[in-house]
Amino acid sequence: MSEGTLSAALETEHRQIDAGIEAYAKSAEAGAPEIEPVLQAMGALRRHIYLEEEMVFPALREAGLVAPVFVMVREHGEIWRAMDGLEKAVADDPAGVAAADVCRELVKALEAHNMKEEVILYPQTDTIVTGDASQALQDFLASGEMPAGWTCQAA
Repeated sequence: MSEGTLSAALETEHRQIDAGIEAYAKSAEAGAPEIEPVLQAMGALRRHIYLEEEMVFPALREAGLVAPVFVMVREHGEIWRAMDGLEKAVADDPAGVAAADVCRELVKALEAHNMKEEVILYPQTDTIVTGDASQALQDFLASGEMPAGWTCQAA
């Protein structure tokens, strides 16, 4: 992966999202939960899933990566539902056991999911998503917003 590539930008988003979830988890463990980092991470993760499903995955499917994309879409549904659960648990009781449990579940799901994307799909993105599609994705990464009410395919 080279700096400035689509794969690098997508991986950077993974790290930023992970950092927000981790900040919440650490603050909750310390007994003073800070919910803003996790809420920002959930918004960023939903946007990230949107850009993958709407801008990256169609090109990868067309290039023949149907099975790996299918697995990622299925996992997006699981992650989406875990995010719904975490947002509810944090709203109900940010320092509660339910929030901590769902947070751990989400972290575990993201670790496995992100690794697969970063090893299998993202390197392909740099060679398959080119030209106007690459520029559109870069523009979206810089400032795009997910449409209100959008949900992932497997939610």
